[in-house]
Amino acid sequence: MAAVNDNPSAAGATLHYIFDPMCGWCYAAAPLVEAARGVPGLKVAFHGGGMMTGANRRAITPQWRDYVMPHDRRIAELTGQPFGEAYFDGLLRDTGAVMDSEPPTTAVLAAEALREGGGLDMIHRLQRAHYVEGRRVADADVLTALATELGFDAGAFASAFSRLGGEATSRHIAASRQLLQRAGGQGFPTFVLAQADGSEGRIEIGPWLGRTEEWKAQLAGLVLPSPATAAGAGPTSCGPDSCAV
Repeated sequence: MAAVNDNPSAAGATLHYIFDPMCGWCYAAAPLVEAARGVPGLKVAFHGGGMMTGANRRAITPQWRDYVMPHDRRIAELTGQPFGEAYFDGLLRDTGAVMDSEPPTTAVLAAEALREGGGLDMIHRLQRAHYVEGRRVADADVLTALATELGFDAGAFASAFSRLGGEATSRHIAASRQLLQRAGGQGFPTFVLAQADGSEGRIEIGPWLGRTEEWKAQLAGLVLPSPATAAGAGPTSCGPDSCAV
């Protein structure tokens, strides 16, 4: 995806969303991401950070369930985001499941390659599949099923998934990590607003969780007009409420 300050005058304002599909606080911020997509003059670009890849892949265990459930309960209280029994008493008790960010990140890249905006649609669908439906979103057959639910042709999705897996996904994750470091972010999610004039800064989302309409209005007020439009006419990272890198 486009990096911060990558030809900003041509792209207009961009909200860079550094996320991970297995990140609970990214799920907490999902309504904010969806709202941002409706802000005039603003593009939302995703950057998958690979929180649970390689040596950081994690098998579901009783200890993991005990660790994440209090965080999930807090997210539900703060934001109203739903968590299903299929997740709490299904997936989180499925000791055969593995938390692996790489396959769902590849699915997001494949969806974007097939349809502009498809990557953000896939992120949203993955989050619901994981946290509400308790599905194994690291499994290829589940990812294909989710893609078809979003209207993608199964064969085209499989081809894009194959092409963008492996090294291509690794490069995307590495670039996302570099962006996170440049932005001074401490974890996931991190949001960076890049203006059309080249200025940029991180946006603290903690105060906006559960306040979607106010967030949308705030963003609309922050977006500067592009040079063409204008001619015609200190933030911090998510902090303790983010998923650690």
